[in-house]
Amino acid sequence: MNDSYEDLGFARLDMSRKIRTGFPETIYCAGKTKEQLVQILEAFRHKGISVLGTRCSPEQAAFVAQASLSADYDQISGTIRMQIGEDAKLPGKIAVCTGGTADVPVAEEAARTAEFFGAETVRFFDVGVAGIHRLLAKIEDIRKADVVIAVAGMEGALAGVIAGLVDTPVIAVPTSVGYGASFNGLAPLLTMLNSCAEGVSVVNIDNGFGAAVQACRILRRIKK
Repeated sequence: MNDSYEDLGFARLDMSRKIRTGFPETIYCAGKTKEQLVQILEAFRHKGISVLGTRCSPEQAAFVAQASLSADYDQISGTIRMQIGEDAKLPGKIAVCTGGTADVPVAEEAARTAEFFGAETVRFFDVGVAGIHRLLAKIEDIRKADVVIAVAGMEGALAGVIAGLVDTPVIAVPTSVGYGASFNGLAPLLTMLNSCAEGVSVVNIDNGFGAAVQACRILRRIKK
């Protein structure tokens, strides 16, 4: 075993990620067998390291539960969190907003990831531009956040609208929600990339995890 990683044969586990980046290791569960996932979690638990899993299936989560690893699973977001000890809380607050209810799984991945990394999150779901009065009714509360994550499919206009109404960084997450011409998230991705409102950064399609990491990095700089 190298000091910085542990070789399980099918995976080399990064044991020093938190030292380098400030954030614990994250496991992409999709594509792994349930037995592999349990071996990975057991290795991290043996080292006393908290770990987050994304895109975890109910079958994988059930197998983890049988192994008595005390991991917290959320089926909506597909995240599984094995928390060991208490991590330091980040300052500030992240607002997670969605255009519609169909965007909630990606938004919940973002929110639960941010919470795992020590951030306080507030959720504003189903505030899309098709009924913009819903967004305007919550905008003062959204403005209280230090970072906004805007999650939307269809045409993806939510991020640009929010960015024109707040003075904080806006991280846009296009989702694969929408009819055929949305091209599984390509249309909202292009909308967000071409936003005329300044201060919008964009992550990949359905990448709630990536948005949360970026938001938490911003909060960590506030702390420093």
